[in-house]
Amino acid sequence: MTIFTIGAGVASLFLATAAFAGSKSQDIVDTAVSAGSFKTLVAAVQAAGLVDTLKGAGPFTVFAPTDEAFAKLPAGTVEDLLKPENKAKLQAILTYHVVAGKVMAKDVVKLHAAKTVNGEEVTIKTAMGSVMVDNAKVVKTDILCTNGVIHVIDTVIMPK
Repeated sequence: MTIFTIGAGVASLFLATAAFAGSKSQDIVDTAVSAGSFKTLVAAVQAAGLVDTLKGAGPFTVFAPTDEAFAKLPAGTVEDLLKPENKAKLQAILTYHVVAGKVMAKDVVKLHAAKTVNGEEVTIKTAMGSVMVDNAKVVKTDILCTNGVIHVIDTVIMPK
């Protein structure tokens, strides 16, 4: 069972985001492609062989790092992870960004941790009026897809 808990007082951050108009008719992968700000994430999902999974029935909750989030990683990190010999490591990182089930922002205020698809837990907390998933700030919420929901984060989170 997935458990999330967050302190009160962040309801304003969790208002539904309409930035991805029409995404309700697309799955998670197609929504990310359409958005245009997840090119690195999409390339990583392809290199990790996770496209079919994230196009599957789900539902999934994806904490999706933007291209700018990937750019924060040390130089050469993304290129190294995209190599075929690093597929397992890339899969572990990407599945750390995915929670089984559909967790909307209004539900997150009741939670403090979530078990990810890779088996490890992410911590969820409120810091200075923002919602944090591990060390990443949630910058957009509730992007609805046919097989789940995307919450946009500003940093790539790494499994322990």
